[in-house]
Amino acid sequence: MEVIIAEHSGFCTGVRKAVNTAMNLEGKNACILGEIIHNATVVKALKDKGLVTVESLEEVPDGGTVVFRSHGVPENYYGICRERNISVVDCTCSFVRRTQKIVKSQCALGKEIIIVGEHAHPEVIGLLGWCGGNARVIDNPDGDFSEFVQKDLCIVCQTTFSAQKFEKIIKNIKKVCEKTVAVFKTICYTTIERQIEVERLAARCDAIIVVGGLNSSNTNKLYEIAQRNCKNVFRLSDAESLDINKIKNFKSIGIVSGASTPDEQTREVLFKMAENTEVKASNLMEEVVAKIDNESKFRKGQTVKATISQATDEGLQILLPFSKAEVPLSKDELDCENYSAADYVEKLGETIELLVVGLNPLRLSQKMIKVLQQEESLTAEIEGGKEFSVVCTGSNKGGLTAQFGTYSVFVPAKEIRPGFVKDLTKYEGKTLRLRSLEIKRNGSKKEIIASQRVILQEERDAKDAARAEKEGEFFASINVGDVVMGKVERATNFGAFVSVNGFDCLAHISDLSWTGVAAVTDVLEIGKTYEFLILKIDAENKKVSIGYKQLQPQPWDLAEEKYHVDDVIHGKVVRIVPFGAFIEVEKGIDGLVHVSQITHERIETPATVLNVGDEVDAKIIAIDVDARKMNLSIKALLPEGEKRKHGEEEGEESAPKKGRAPRRAVANDDELSTWSEGSIGGTSIADLLADAKKNK
Repeated sequence: MEVIIAEHSGFCTGVRKAVNTAMNLEGKNACILGEIIHNATVVKALKDKGLVTVESLEEVPDGGTVVFRSHGVPENYYGICRERNISVVDCTCSFVRRTQKIVKSQCALGKEIIIVGEHAHPEVIGLLGWCGGNARVIDNPDGDFSEFVQKDLCIVCQTTFSAQKFEKIIKNIKKVCEKTVAVFKTICYTTIERQIEVERLAARCDAIIVVGGLNSSNTNKLYEIAQRNCKNVFRLSDAESLDINKIKNFKSIGIVSGASTPDEQTREVLFKMAENTEVKASNLMEEVVAKIDNESKFRKGQTVKATISQATDEGLQILLPFSKAEVPLSKDELDCENYSAADYVEKLGETIELLVVGLNPLRLSQKMIKVLQQEESLTAEIEGGKEFSVVCTGSNKGGLTAQFGTYSVFVPAKEIRPGFVKDLTKYEGKTLRLRSLEIKRNGSKKEIIASQRVILQEERDAKDAARAEKEGEFFASINVGDVVMGKVERATNFGAFVSVNGFDCLAHISDLSWTGVAAVTDVLEIGKTYEFLILKIDAENKKVSIGYKQLQPQPWDLAEEKYHVDDVIHGKVVRIVPFGAFIEVEKGIDGLVHVSQITHERIETPATVLNVGDEVDAKIIAIDVDARKMNLSIKALLPEGEKRKHGEEEGEESAPKKGRAPRRAVANDDELSTWSEGSIGGTSIADLLADAKKNK
């Protein structure tokens, strides 16, 4: 298979300048008005860098920065930006800017302006803004041009429009127009060269591959031209959309790419072809990639001497050694504060030193020489251990890649951070803080091997040391029993974490209230400061337990003021035992109604009268706050019952029925012995037993 690459492929000068300028901008408050170029890969790279693409100036914040892309914008946009203090980074293509000046000046002379191009194309929309919108936009050679018969015309063209269509439109307009027709051929010369080359290549090859963004106007023009001259034309946005099976049987394939297509995308297509066809990759890559990079004459980073041959408003035209063609040198790449063509007229024929900063097309810079000198000074500091920052541009199996000026930067995977990094791609587009491990210089190939891990590890160690020192001071200053102030930071289902002098202490949920709570927030409010009591210190494991309830009064501490003998309380039956029932007077205070105090009648067990959950009224018949005991009587609030129907006289004990044991108001000694431990309702079982025996 023979692969032929169009010599005029990839970024044009205007697009390359716009993309490089945008890539070097800081993302904060920086916006691009419309897609910088019609290429999804480049747009995504800028988005990942933090630059926001907006569709109107209203979306740009006051005082921010806006990039005007190579297509240009209406004239009044500059005034709007001045009024809103918006910094403008103007990347308008020099060919577009020339067309803008023509439109403005010819409109001022009263000419009827005709713009040949696509109505919705941003370049055409921008041009309309340089003649007050008083222009006609034409894109069809076969339209009706009779309205222009008696008009003085000025005709310009969209820089990326089809040259063939433009010529047809001019020819047809001149046929009907009786007055002056001023034609300005404003199609970019690189556009014309690409279109001519595609036409020749399509006629020569069995198949054509057109690489570029699917919404790129100039790339679509190349595709249309190729289709007119070749039966097999394939439109690709990237290498992934290439179907090898569709091209593997062709003997010759031509590859062209639009002015908004990065060289990397064309390379990826070539690599995929080499990997999946019978063509040897070495032959294909050595011959074809060399053409793309123009490495037969120059290499990036090379210093060359050139002769100044012309000076224009846009910059200089220079002659390079062993070259007959002039090369443009933009005024932005000259080492001068304010460029003036007049200042350089006297320097025609002089030799200047330039740096090769780009290939395909060849790009040169004078000011970059000074930048490199400054860069080397900074690199010397980096080599001495100074920290520097870069934005990660990619990753491979070995680590992360980035760019620092003219130096490529590589961060091995083990040097990204302490510990293993599984997914390297998540660092792409992120800023890395680095320290140099090694700097390699081999001609134009310069590389910094760097580490972020050493910086992060040093900071972690310093932070750990400071924390350890602070913890040591904290544990040396506290003791069990101390009352401290603490801010509630967060709550869990088992307690609250409280900051005491910057150290997290745990207040267990059981230590928040004497009566028990379901949730921390029932007692404490997040973000609020309270007093706590230090209960336990474990300096070895860095744990401190604190309590809140220990500084609050218990329910029994207030009982002496709240409850008195003969008071009537209303409570709930919470527990029934053989010798009585416990009534919850309030949370934390239970009172005992002995079985003999439940009713005037003798009952065998409290359960015959009461159930757990019943709400009852009872009179306090005895209270001992120190012992945490309260005796209650329900029957004291009941009217005394009538004499028993079985002939019982008042004060006379009932005789037991034959065959039935006498009724007992309380349990016997053996039964009471089973309740000898623990407590019920805050009253010890031992005290309850003593009361029961006494009543018995």
